[in-house]
Amino acid sequence: MSGNAASASAVPADAPAGSAASGSAPPADLPPADLPSGGAASGGGSSGIVKPLPAEWFVAHGTNAEMRWEALRAADGSAAVGRHVPVERFFVRNHTGTPLIDPGAWRLRLYGSGLRGAPTAERPVEFDLAGLRALPETRISAVIECAGNGRDYFRRQQGQSVPGTPWTLGGIGSAAWRGVRLAEVLRAAGLTGEAVDVLPTGLDANYVVDGVDHGPVRRPLPVAKALDDALLAYEMNGAPLTPDHGAPLRLVVPGWVGIASIKWVGTIEVADHPLHSPWNTDFYRMFGPDHPPGGGEPLTAQVVRSAFELAPGAVLEAGRSHRLHGRSWSGAAAVRRVEVSSDGGRTWRRAALHGGSHADDWARWSVDWRPERPGRYELRARATDRRGNSQPERAVFNREGYLFGAVVAHPVTVV
Repeated sequence: MSGNAASASAVPADAPAGSAASGSAPPADLPPADLPSGGAASGGGSSGIVKPLPAEWFVAHGTNAEMRWEALRAADGSAAVGRHVPVERFFVRNHTGTPLIDPGAWRLRLYGSGLRGAPTAERPVEFDLAGLRALPETRISAVIECAGNGRDYFRRQQGQSVPGTPWTLGGIGSAAWRGVRLAEVLRAAGLTGEAVDVLPTGLDANYVVDGVDHGPVRRPLPVAKALDDALLAYEMNGAPLTPDHGAPLRLVVPGWVGIASIKWVGTIEVADHPLHSPWNTDFYRMFGPDHPPGGGEPLTAQVVRSAFELAPGAVLEAGRSHRLHGRSWSGAAAVRRVEVSSDGGRTWRRAALHGGSHADDWARWSVDWRPERPGRYELRARATDRRGNSQPERAVFNREGYLFGAVVAHPVTVV
């Protein structure tokens, strides 16, 4: 770490300044990080994702890659994936493309009125990776999940058209994260009692949509959440982060929508006043007839959801017992109970939980089912967390299709 050191030569990769709508634009004195070949800030052309995306593991959605739930099971029905999703199978959510950043030259820069001495963007407090690793380390298990996960079910189940990536339920993954608590870094940088908001900014290219340049991805985090459980992670599942998942450093904000877990963090502004960006004003808020006229508050905690480790439309044999597997999770608390229906929701049976249930992570479960007659069936799973939050039959509509938490109909055919 170096306090108030000149930063232009220390950090060779950063993104340009944000748009005027940002309220607090990141520094603009550094060249952008390299994008992989074909990556486009507009999201056009190549996906800009570095790792392979085999079709048996992923559904590609432009700059994003959705995990296939059926890939969590091997051909013989045994578990192919345990509690944590391997890095090569982990879903990808990119606004633009994956930048390739030299970890040896990278620096984390902190500045703003919420730090002692109010360091500026031109003379910030800096950490390199060695400096961060010298701070007390923390290990957590947590899911990261896109706020739009389940979006396509607004269309499929409720007949409501929404824009954006048509995620089913694969915009999520659980991993073991190792790093340093954001609180440790803020305190080491000189956090004051007047700090209100923290604004991490990624080093990916500017997000341009419909001709509007929104700047690099950045979203304010209240200082209370920043000091609670937010982690600056440099390892994922026991190895250094890979480019698609935020190398060399990303934020992990347990329980909150994935946009809060900024990847490729390069700068953090700490302010004694509220901060704003398009990602908490224009995006990631609820708009629509069931929400306030000017939109709801910026999205924070995730809702309760459940998914089967089974392909939609799977074919099963009649007259024999099948063990159905799945996972459930909640942004508010650990899952307490999972129930499964094989008759479209008319009757329900309790599923068995395996491996314990943990806050900020998913619970694995199973239930046996013996269908006696051929035909089409509709499986459903619903979870309840330890705070009493449960999955409703219908999700409240919002214009952008965020937080679809209703029970999902999962069709299968018995022959």
